[in-house]
Amino acid sequence: MNQAIRELEPKALWNHFSDLNAVPRPSKKEERVIAFMKAFGESLQLPTVIDHIGNVIIKKPATEGMENRMPIVMQSHLDMVHQKNADTVFNFEEEGIKMKIDQDWVLAEGTTLGADNGIGVATIMAILASTDIPHPAIDALFTIDEETGMTGALELKGGMLDGKILLNLDTEDDDELTIGCAGGIDITASGNYSQNTMPEDYIFIKLAVTGLSGGHSGMDIHKGLGNANKIMNRLLKEALQQSEIKVHQIDGGGLRNAIPRESFCQLAVEKLSFSKFEETIQAKAIEIAAEFKTTDPDLSIEYEEIDPFESYVDSKMLKKLINSIYACPSGIYRMSPDIDGLVQTSNNLARVLIKDGNFEILCLTRSSVETEKKDLMNTIQSVFQLIDATIQFSGNYPGWKPSPDAEIVTIMKNLYSKMFDGEAHVAACHAGLECGILGTHYPDMQMISFGPNIRGAHSPDERVQISSVQKFWNYLLETLRNIPIQH
Repeated sequence: MNQAIRELEPKALWNHFSDLNAVPRPSKKEERVIAFMKAFGESLQLPTVIDHIGNVIIKKPATEGMENRMPIVMQSHLDMVHQKNADTVFNFEEEGIKMKIDQDWVLAEGTTLGADNGIGVATIMAILASTDIPHPAIDALFTIDEETGMTGALELKGGMLDGKILLNLDTEDDDELTIGCAGGIDITASGNYSQNTMPEDYIFIKLAVTGLSGGHSGMDIHKGLGNANKIMNRLLKEALQQSEIKVHQIDGGGLRNAIPRESFCQLAVEKLSFSKFEETIQAKAIEIAAEFKTTDPDLSIEYEEIDPFESYVDSKMLKKLINSIYACPSGIYRMSPDIDGLVQTSNNLARVLIKDGNFEILCLTRSSVETEKKDLMNTIQSVFQLIDATIQFSGNYPGWKPSPDAEIVTIMKNLYSKMFDGEAHVAACHAGLECGILGTHYPDMQMISFGPNIRGAHSPDERVQISSVQKFWNYLLETLRNIPIQH
């Protein structure tokens, strides 16, 4: 099927995307894709630099007749989110992505596709390799570790780039021009607990919440999607009130920037109360499925008997953990009072791991208002301090303040209207884009972000629209031709 993808138009872009997707590129393990990009730049005999953190910078001079235009930076990130369906056997660190075509969409077989941000990377590669596309001088910046900390952007040094305009190719709606974004911070609550020895006369089961839609914890947070960690916690709280249960371990969610799709719990139910447990879970499953039938139609809540285990979480501590997870905010915290439809502040309760005497709860808090981000951080910290958890903050990055009157914004708005007989949607987004960080290193640089239609990013449902990629490509080419003359 990869050969069929290579035949799609524009061929140069899709061929580079296919080559890129053959290279494993998990966040924080980008060594192979860095080497791949270095070899690519050198094969074109273009100046290629790897900075101290691993960002790759490839410079290409202006084409004939474009020397007097403002130099630009074209930027995308090399890493991708690694998520797969529970029944998919795949090793992200060793295998290339297996792609397929479904009508007007390219997607992967049971895993994330890497269109976020591989389509942007491949687009820049196609421009760098071209011999007949007019463009100004280009600094191509390929950052690392965007998805799990934005380390590459944070560590980029000033003075390495000559561009005056930044084209970030990391937006997921082809009618949108993004000119601002939220900042974010990672919150980790951790601790330990006592384990007790299992008594007799219990039935051992595995409770599973699966089939949720998942998605990007910034771009999709407004959709009201189910959070597997919250749903599992809801089931356990109800079960504790109705039956005698002992929990051995809970393993839910994954990456901070992905809305949790699955959660699994190993627990034991006292034989005398097992029928009540079944009745409770079955009733709650029907209730929760009805609540999420629109957003998560494939939601499944099931249980099965498993082999016995020997220990369980101390009952008092289990109740504290369940209550704290219940109290932890998840989803929209506040909508923007100034920009219609924009989520201003949110939290994703991304990961819950309770196992072998230790617990770890991971959140990603986002906001376009720094003071409100701090307020939500304090709220979450307070929740978990009530159970004496250790709280760590990491990966803090700033938002990107919109500049709607920037010259590049006006140019691209007018081009969109001319080319597509409609108005581009100029807006800020709730995702964390690297523009806010890059703007701290290059405060005078004009910045804008755009891209093709990508759906289901950060989930195995991720897909990119073929016709939209063609639209995006033509729009980019026209933008390059219209970069303004240097003042």
